[in-house]
Amino acid sequence: MESEDDMIDDSLSMEDDFYSGDFSDYYDEPDQNDNDYYSDGDDDYGLLEEDEDDDKDAVVSRRPQIGYTILKEADIKRRQEDDIYKVSTVLSISRDYATILLCHYNWSVSKVHDEWFADEEGVRRCVGLLERPVVQVSNARELTCGICFESLPRKNITSAACGHPFCLACWRGYICTTINDGPGCLSPRCPDPSCNAAVGQDMIDKLAPCEEKEKYSRYLLRSYIEDNKKTKWCPAPGCEYAVDFAIGCGNFDVSCMCSHRFCWNCTEEVHRPVDCNTVAKWILKNSAESENMNWILANSKPCPKCKRPIEKNQGCMHMTCTPPCKFEFCWLCLGGWAEHGERTGGFYACNRYEAAKQEGVYDEAERRREMAKNSLEKYTHYYERWASNQLSRQKALADLNQMQTVHLEKLSDLQCTPESQLKFITDSWLQIVECRRVLKWTYAYGYYLPEHEHAKRQFFEYLQGEAESGLERLHQCAEKELNKFLSGDGPSKEFDDFRSKLAGLTSVTKNYFENLVRALENGLADVDTQAAAASSKTTSSKNMGGTSKGRGGRGKGSSKTGGSGKNVDDTSN
Repeated sequence: MESEDDMIDDSLSMEDDFYSGDFSDYYDEPDQNDNDYYSDGDDDYGLLEEDEDDDKDAVVSRRPQIGYTILKEADIKRRQEDDIYKVSTVLSISRDYATILLCHYNWSVSKVHDEWFADEEGVRRCVGLLERPVVQVSNARELTCGICFESLPRKNITSAACGHPFCLACWRGYICTTINDGPGCLSPRCPDPSCNAAVGQDMIDKLAPCEEKEKYSRYLLRSYIEDNKKTKWCPAPGCEYAVDFAIGCGNFDVSCMCSHRFCWNCTEEVHRPVDCNTVAKWILKNSAESENMNWILANSKPCPKCKRPIEKNQGCMHMTCTPPCKFEFCWLCLGGWAEHGERTGGFYACNRYEAAKQEGVYDEAERRREMAKNSLEKYTHYYERWASNQLSRQKALADLNQMQTVHLEKLSDLQCTPESQLKFITDSWLQIVECRRVLKWTYAYGYYLPEHEHAKRQFFEYLQGEAESGLERLHQCAEKELNKFLSGDGPSKEFDDFRSKLAGLTSVTKNYFENLVRALENGLADVDTQAAAASSKTTSSKNMGGTSKGRGGRGKGSSKTGGSGKNVDDTSN
């Protein structure tokens, strides 16, 4: 029988395959009535669902299915106590021993049961749960502490299950030090170096000061989330909610009660349709020093004397390095300026450089500089658009909040319309917020799309362009055209036309983005499918042309189509 942890491991090992779902019919012309992508069987990526109940507190888009549970601190404590009770009852051991076992096996009840019933003696030996003391203490009135070696009355001496005697003061100091060392305090052992006996929570509750008890309780609570493969803390700053994720639900997008949305798999912000590996590479690239070095390489040259990089942003070719170097040289050939003058081309040219370049002297350096420049330009292109959509999304969130708290009520009064009938405006802003997020991450996807896959790149840019154009139309309508109704003095006859236009743009934009998301999650596989179909058609046409001379005209026409298909296939490899 497969344990719960094995099932979790299998699910997490499928991370690389998560974004390659079967969406063979993903590319459709936008249809305002097409809602199939949001059926219960699909992995919804968070775009607006048109039939859902109104949620005035929502600042993010809605999901048709939820594969996770948000846990408050009280929920975590209740679940933790339930697991401790289960283990204690089934194994007939104390609560302290059950807690020690669960901590050791990462709070997996099934793992504890499997290991215990397979080899109880081995588990006891490994975890330090003794059935009987290893040291027999005499019945003397006074006992000697094993740490300070003072003889004290028996009432001032205590021990763990092993029986090693230590005074209360030494125990208290040992426990406080262990707790202050960090989460390792959840598996304390007997202070005797040769003893492996576990120290239970009862000893901590009896001897530790209040501050250390509170620390221990916090460590124990956090370990229930952090050591459990099914649960994680919400990564938002200051948030104390945790997420219990349902294994196998397919969608890693999580929306916490604090309103923060993140990917449960990598804990970064929600980034579908881009996979976690691409997001990790993109975030690392944005924060790495490599782009600084690319800029230096593309836009500067080293001083021939001191080797410090120098940028030339204007003026002639006569360069003077900064003090203390002060070396004067030619920007083009990097030779000393003393050897330059009218005979070498003056201040704005260099005959020596041109001659050396023709001989191939500067080919490698120029090639490297040109590559760095091209790489920098490509990164700048995608990063600027990624950042621009991020800012647009933040602005849209602020506008949505203002719409919900201020403008809807005002518009309702001006147009004599109940707020419930203005839901289409909120829906449009929710759509804009989600589409800005999706569009932002498509630029990270485009940056890592291989240059040699021309057909895929063209298809991607087409889908992205269509989706972006639709979003811009929707955003402009929701932002600009709504203002004249907010600034009016009373009901407007044009408001019904505006309602139809905004609702239509919302639906069309949603469909554009569905096409885009399905394509990216499917790895733009439709390009390969079309290429294979065209290649098959070419082969069939050639065979027909070879067996029937009378149909040579048709064969020729077919081979022309096949040639186009062949080119698609070649470029996609």
